[in-house]
Amino acid sequence: MTYKRKNLLAAVLFLLPFTVFYTIFTIWPIIQGLYVSLHKWGLMGKQRFVGLKNYQKFLGDRYFWEALGNTTKFVVLTVPVLMVLALLLALLANRNSRGRKFFRVAYYLPNVLSVTVVSYCALFMFKPYLGFVNSFLKTIGVLQPAEEIFWLSEGQRPWFVVVAATVWWTVGYSMMLYLSALKDIPGQLYEAAAMDGATDMKAFFYITIPMLKRTTYLIFMLQVIASFKVFGQFWLITKGGPGTSTRPLIQLIYQTGFEKNNMGYASAMSFALFLILLVLTVAQLSVQRRGER
Repeated sequence: MTYKRKNLLAAVLFLLPFTVFYTIFTIWPIIQGLYVSLHKWGLMGKQRFVGLKNYQKFLGDRYFWEALGNTTKFVVLTVPVLMVLALLLALLANRNSRGRKFFRVAYYLPNVLSVTVVSYCALFMFKPYLGFVNSFLKTIGVLQPAEEIFWLSEGQRPWFVVVAATVWWTVGYSMMLYLSALKDIPGQLYEAAAMDGATDMKAFFYITIPMLKRTTYLIFMLQVIASFKVFGQFWLITKGGPGTSTRPLIQLIYQTGFEKNNMGYASAMSFALFLILLVLTVAQLSVQRRGER
């Protein structure tokens, strides 16, 4: 009994620092945010209790739905491209070649950059008149010398810029997860498949893809959550423009709280985003469990 108590005490002592900090910096802000969302609250503090009016307000707010639609569009555009590209890069980095260490570092390196650096690189690359992309298109003859493409202000082109910058920036992390999972696949499976006459393509679809199922579920969930929380790239590259055509939900929450001095309404929208992410996470975990069965 004394031995069990000592083990229990040791476990509590190890868990206590994390529990304290997690409660202070995560649980308490969530509770405080819920409290704020029930009030008319400005930057100077609480003004009055309004109950669920802040939640009723965004249900009829077209700017909220537009921002949620923009965020969902970003998720739909980014996540599939990022996952496919991450898998392809992992397969290339997993090959037995002399430069595989270099390629692994090169594929992952953009991930260590800050969102500010990545955004300003994108701004420079897609800048009209002096940007690399337009200059390159003129060099290969796609554009005439007097022609310019305004990537950040015309039609759907701002979406292409933000998605391209995001995928280039974040694909390295998912690539490393896939690469780690590829290392865990027993080589005997491929040897047995080769002896049975299976081609490389069949081995990929019947061995590699099924063995990567858990990692694929994990990457999908992480990328969906990260993409729904997007803010920095849009704020620094497009400012949500032209107009509000690329404004994500986090930017709307930020502008509502800090520019319009309406922290209560911003907190209510934040909890709406939290519930969306919670539902998506639970649904993904449910699908994953069914797939494993």
